[in-house]
Amino acid sequence: MTDMNKWLTSSKPGLQIEQPGLLTTLQDWGRFGQLAQGVTRGGPIDERAFLWGNKLLGNKATAAQLEITLGDLTVTALNAGFWVVCGAPVEVTKNDQPQPTWQVFPVAEGDTVTIAAPPRGLRSYLAAAGGIRAKQVLGSVATVMRDGLGGLQGDGRPLKHGDTLNVGEFAQQQVVAHRRPKHAFIPRISATSTLELGVILVAQHGQFSETERAKFFEQTFAVTAKQDRMGVRLHTDQPLTWSHGEIISEPLPIGAIQVPPDGQPIIMLNDCQTLGGYPKIGVLRWSARMALAQATAGTQIRFVRTELSEAQEEVKQAFRFFNLSV
Repeated sequence: MTDMNKWLTSSKPGLQIEQPGLLTTLQDWGRFGQLAQGVTRGGPIDERAFLWGNKLLGNKATAAQLEITLGDLTVTALNAGFWVVCGAPVEVTKNDQPQPTWQVFPVAEGDTVTIAAPPRGLRSYLAAAGGIRAKQVLGSVATVMRDGLGGLQGDGRPLKHGDTLNVGEFAQQQVVAHRRPKHAFIPRISATSTLELGVILVAQHGQFSETERAKFFEQTFAVTAKQDRMGVRLHTDQPLTWSHGEIISEPLPIGAIQVPPDGQPIIMLNDCQTLGGYPKIGVLRWSARMALAQATAGTQIRFVRTELSEAQEEVKQAFRFFNLSV
């Protein structure tokens, strides 16, 4: 029996989508090694919340979950198990009874769980013990609508009413009900505070004039409603100016801050194209991307310079903590 067949036969019905909300997608850690073919990575926008969900349940760090944008999700459990919801501070109910977020809770067959729209933040993650299972496309089940890849049917479509998802087997004695992180580890999402986002100075940063580089760090930008899993458009009353000509398209990393001709920056997220021809003034560090993942329209942000070595150490520590290897 192949590894894929073993993987599929070791799963069982886990949950059914009753109401998918605005946008609910299936996401694992994403696709790697496909950029040269123009296939983007995908995966969770708020990687920290995603990783916490799997850690709390004892899942493999990369196990698939539901990414829920702006809530309004209702699902029914098809078997007994353990679930956890991490991310935005949403109201979660099980059979109309409140359940805490960032804390493992048991579900029985037939239980109905609802995740409301968040008062702050954008994205929540529903993880199940054993991980959600689906057939992989190019090594991943991550839903990338732009590429038409991944998801329950492998065609890049978001989840819809009536969809049934399988979960993997798990050892019940390895799951700790009501497990949660220490209070200090749960990210705070503010609707009023200005976000300070760390930036690594790479790509064309040095080719911007000294005035434009100073402007980038000294002013405040606003997150706009023009955002999705591909990127976030910002607005400022003092647009940035690129005084050189066009550049040759080059690889576009997640977190890159592009400056288009109108001077209003665009920050690239997980589903972005693999190449870009706009100049880049920097790239966000990992924790900054996690903060941006929950930033709603109108959120004020400022950029802060981060040394490359500091940003690298942050990622190494996160990967070690979550036992992540890809």
